[in-house]
Amino acid sequence: MSDDDIALDEKRIYEERREEAHAYVACEMGVATVALSDDQIGRFGLEHQCTARDIAADRGRLAVATAEDVLVGSDEGFESTEFGPATAVGVGERVVAASEDGTLARLDGDEWVTLGAVEEIHAVDGDLVAATDGCFRIDGDDLVALGGDAVRDVAAAGPYAGTADGVDRLADGWTTELAGDATVVSAERDGDRAHAVVDGDFFARASGEWTAVDPTVSGIVDVAYAAATVTVTDDGTVAIDPVTAKDGAPEWRSRALGLAGVTGVAVP
Repeated sequence: MSDDDIALDEKRIYEERREEAHAYVACEMGVATVALSDDQIGRFGLEHQCTARDIAADRGRLAVATAEDVLVGSDEGFESTEFGPATAVGVGERVVAASEDGTLARLDGDEWVTLGAVEEIHAVDGDLVAATDGCFRIDGDDLVALGGDAVRDVAAAGPYAGTADGVDRLADGWTTELAGDATVVSAERDGDRAHAVVDGDFFARASGEWTAVDPTVSGIVDVAYAAATVTVTDDGTVAIDPVTAKDGAPEWRSRALGLAGVTGVAVP
């Protein structure tokens, strides 16, 4: 059997193991796509060239904040929305984006509707906004202040906020669940998975407790959810958890994509 035959057999087995999903990675070169199937990281390549600053997805929809515009995914590729330079983007009921001056707007059809302005927006997830002057919730056409100082990241499921003091959860006010310097917080919209990066370490939340886990990579900048938990590092290494591994492998699977300036990962 030739090397080409072996490669084709491996590809066939890979594709048959489980329905394939795709993760999209935002980086300074653009948007890359990575095939994921079961416990394997498959083919990857650059899907669109741009300077991608943020990326978000939900229920089959994908949006990218770039240095020039906000792009939305379509069957034909990526389409311009004529937003202008964006620093953050979120996908919930609608696409929401933040401009360089802190203005937040929602995409209604083909038009952007301004919701308000806050100081230096760092992240958007669902209806939550992380900004230098706190956490905000999008309520209709308004922004409602939820308190907090210098929120770096948010997760609408939870809800969670990541700050220099730790991971906070909103119930009757904010309660710190995990102390430390929180740079990343993420939670599954329709599930029970939640993760955070605190003091450079990676944590998973289960049964109400945060526990340190070893994803075998460092420098994680974002987390997304497919059948496996998907992480990406600032230097372009994608790692997935071993929960669905058929061979019982105890360690995460990872693959270096050779991308620089990675800012996020999303799975539509």
